[in-house]
Formats: sequence, C-alpha cells, structure tokens
Amino acid sequence: MLLWINGPLGVGKTQTAHEVQHRLPGSVVRDPEHAGFGLRRTLPPRLRGDFRDLASWRQGVVEVLDLALSRHDGVVIAPMTVTDSGHFAETVGRLRERGHDVRHFTLLAERQTVLRRLRERGLGRAVRYAAGKKAAPGGDTGAVRQLDHCLRRLREPEFAEHLWTDRTTVPKTADRIAVLAGLTPRPHREGPLRTRLRQARVGVRHIRFD
Repeated sequence: MLLWINGPLGVGKTQTAHEVQHRLPGSVVRDPEHAGFGLRRTLPPRLRGDFRDLASWRQGVVEVLDLALSRHDGVVIAPMTVTDSGHFAETVGRLRERGHDVRHFTLLAERQTVLRRLRERGLGRAVRYAAGKKAAPGGDTGAVRQLDHCLRRLREPEFAEHLWTDRTTVPKTADRIAVLAGLTPRPHREGPLRTRLRQARVGVRHIRFD
C-alpha cells in the first residue's frame, strides 16, 4: 500500500508521514521531492523551475515507487505536494493503473494556520542563511507565493481525501490517516516533550539547502 500525503508546503506533510512511519512497523517514508531536487540541481540556475513540470521527474517517481511497492513488504509513505491534474494523473493515477493500492490524502488548513507554521520553520531558514544561501531568515517567500493557489486547487474533489489540520495534532492526523487506510498503528504514548523533540529531529533532517 502507498500512502500519498498531499498538501501545501508548511501544512505538516513530512511530520505526519514520519509520525505514521514511527508508529507503523515495517513502513518506510520515500519522499519524491528528493528526486526533484536532484534533477533541479543538474540544471543551470537560470533554467531551474518547478521540477514537477519535468516529465523525467513524474516518470521517475512512478518507476521508483512502483519498485518500492513491488519489493517492499510494508507500507510506503510519500509526502508530496501535487496540485496539477495532469501531474496527479501521471503519478498517483499511473501507480493505480499498475495495480497498486494507493491511498491519497490531502492535509489542509486555513491560510493563517499555514502561515504560522511556515514562520515556525525559522530554524531551517536560519541554518540556510548561515550556510551562505541568499534567502535571509524571515519567511519562506516561495511557499507563501504558492499558498493561495495550493489551497484553492487542493480543495477540489479530485484531491480528496481531505483532512483539516487546524485544530488537531500531528499524531491525531496520523491516526486518522491510518484508520481511513484500514491500518493499525501503535498507540501514541509519548509525552508532549518527547514528541516535540522527535518532531524537531525530523525538521532538522529535512532542512533544504537548494
């Protein structure tokens, strides 16, 4: 089974994916974004755009996830934003056509909630800035520019199942995904501090330097 977790940047896809993985023995997180960054880095800076527009990315994601689903015994979890109907059909749709059990979920939140969560990602911005990247701490402008488009598109029925996350926690969102997919994760028994520390480690591991 593939759990594809969609949603705008900053809504909590990666944290939710790793929460599911943490509590579902045998599951793995395979992030299609990594393949996109690799392709993007092979291009001269002036030619770099949205890697999702590259047919090679869409084809590669299908090929790699098809292999993972065919050879790995556990659940595969893919946190990835896709808002274009054609791109969705060429990734999620093609994997379903190949006979895989793909459960798609879109995490949503009100605009102000996502903006607040983006502001809370200040550590990643600070580390990138300290490493000499151009963007100074203070805001993920790319994510903010795309936010309204993402929220509008992802509310469409084709991107269901929709899960609103404004008034819930990452563990509870993970529980909801598991229930809807017919899975039984281990109970969440960590205290708030340990949960926050684990989530912080996930956040640090996923700081982008692109």
